[in-house]
Amino acid sequence: MSMRDVLGQQVRGWVVTAVLSVILISGVQAGVVPMETRRVASGLSRPVMVTYAPGDYQRLFVLEQRGRIRILDLESLTLNAGYFLDIDALVTGGISGGDERGMLGLAFHPEYQTNGYFYVYYFTSGNMRLARYSVSSNPDVADASSALTLLNIGQPQSNHNGGHIAFGPVDGYLYVGSGDGGNFDDTGPGHAPGGNSQSGTTMLGKMLRLDVDGGFPYAAPSDNPFVGVSSHLDEIWSKGLRNPYRWSFDRDTGDMYIGDVGQNVTEEIDFESALDGGRNYGWRCFEGSACYLTAPGCSCPSSTIVPPVHEYSHAFGCTVIGGYAYRGCAMPDMHGTYFFADYCSAKIWSGVMNAGGTSLDSVVERTTELDPPPGHGAINLISGFGEDALGELYICDLGGEVFKIVPAAIASVDADSDYTDDSCEVVPIVDCNGNGISDAVDIAGGTSIDCNANTIPDECEIDAGDALDCNLNGLLDVCDIGSGLSTDVDGNGVPDECQVGPFVRGDCNVDGGVNLADVVHLLAHLFGSVTPSCNDACDNNDDGQLDLADPLFQLDHIFGGGSLPASPYPGCGFDGSADTLGCLSDPACP
Repeated sequence: MSMRDVLGQQVRGWVVTAVLSVILISGVQAGVVPMETRRVASGLSRPVMVTYAPGDYQRLFVLEQRGRIRILDLESLTLNAGYFLDIDALVTGGISGGDERGMLGLAFHPEYQTNGYFYVYYFTSGNMRLARYSVSSNPDVADASSALTLLNIGQPQSNHNGGHIAFGPVDGYLYVGSGDGGNFDDTGPGHAPGGNSQSGTTMLGKMLRLDVDGGFPYAAPSDNPFVGVSSHLDEIWSKGLRNPYRWSFDRDTGDMYIGDVGQNVTEEIDFESALDGGRNYGWRCFEGSACYLTAPGCSCPSSTIVPPVHEYSHAFGCTVIGGYAYRGCAMPDMHGTYFFADYCSAKIWSGVMNAGGTSLDSVVERTTELDPPPGHGAINLISGFGEDALGELYICDLGGEVFKIVPAAIASVDADSDYTDDSCEVVPIVDCNGNGISDAVDIAGGTSIDCNANTIPDECEIDAGDALDCNLNGLLDVCDIGSGLSTDVDGNGVPDECQVGPFVRGDCNVDGGVNLADVVHLLAHLFGSVTPSCNDACDNNDDGQLDLADPLFQLDHIFGGGSLPASPYPGCGFDGSADTLGCLSDPACP
């Protein structure tokens, strides 16, 4: 299955979820489920993020700022003795204090299970470098000699490097968040006259979007918003960012949340609906929603600037750490709740995006609630968030620890003491739609629907032809009828809108009725050379073949009052029987 096929299935899954929300009508509320944290790893060297490889439910990859990647076994909660990747010799900085350099980003290719590619983003010799590596024959060790450099983005100063990278769940492209290059007010040597963030001729202060499969070493997707615009680089997706150190995609919707670190007064969260690029988030003309500079090139107020969906003053912290929208299995009531934090104050909040994507509402501080219990360390220096393949969330502490957000009742549902709800642990992993998430988690989390409660996502049954979706809306016909979306006046299990045309069972000559002419038509086929106008309609006993039993059924119906099996749909197409008769094999059918 190609990456585009996988992505197509994912997009359809999102459509299914959207439609089912009309049926199931469930809202998201902040603070519904009491939560706690548990320490799952310690003894690390400045961990800044965690992530997972697609389809890998047993391991978590921990990125250490100095240039190393560790593997955490999620079943035993132990760190592998060696490194998955160690490029400390190539990485500059990130080894002490508030140094913003180092290795800051890690992303696995959507087809990692087949191609073994992953990408890192790190500071080296005055550049932020984006490089691709490959896993070795040992799945726990990368091939350190396999590096392919995709980008070197010159950094005028040592701070404001951005850092996070991720593949878009909708389009499969690699997104790179870059800072403005450092210094104060986006000024100084190496900064464009109007600031790097507002300039279209530099990659600094931007969200970049790259097709790593479409060229060497990459290509700019043709639908990037500035492709062909002479004043902007083709790679630019959006601009006006100061330091998007930590940002993320909502794995279910494809929406983007950006934690953009402020300067003097305000920290902000920016939001972007899936595939809605070409935005200007305002820096250096704006800090948060407020006018900041009146320098040339800045207009305040401005209708072209997209304001943040949430902001807070430096009375509550000084460096926003963007997090993730929760989509895990253990706390389905929390789905869509976005978590974020502040590095300086170690405060943690959550909120829910409003329907218009303009405001993060119901923001709740969760610092005390998520304070680890005795014996599980302390969350002091929040350097990043992350999620595992199940969608559960983690918090990284620069002091060397990783914490997992869990329901407060975790002890009662975790017999094997790995801080994962036992009902969410599916072995072996079944992933019929190929989205890198187990079917059980898809269903529990609402990403996939299982209206017939057979533990198989409905879209997989439709794809395999094992279940019917006659109106092609991504929902099983039984769901359409059961929810009231479709009517079924005749009670035959077929949405009425699918039963179209003049077809009826037994109407072999397609004249709108069942009579002796149909019997003659069928006999002429069985003993002569006439091809029936509609094969499936002539299969009067619905046994999957045309033989003498069929005209006998017709005669019994015409003269004896006997009933025929229900009509297939639409027209004379597939009727739910295990046979090959139908319009697909006979173009003469209406």
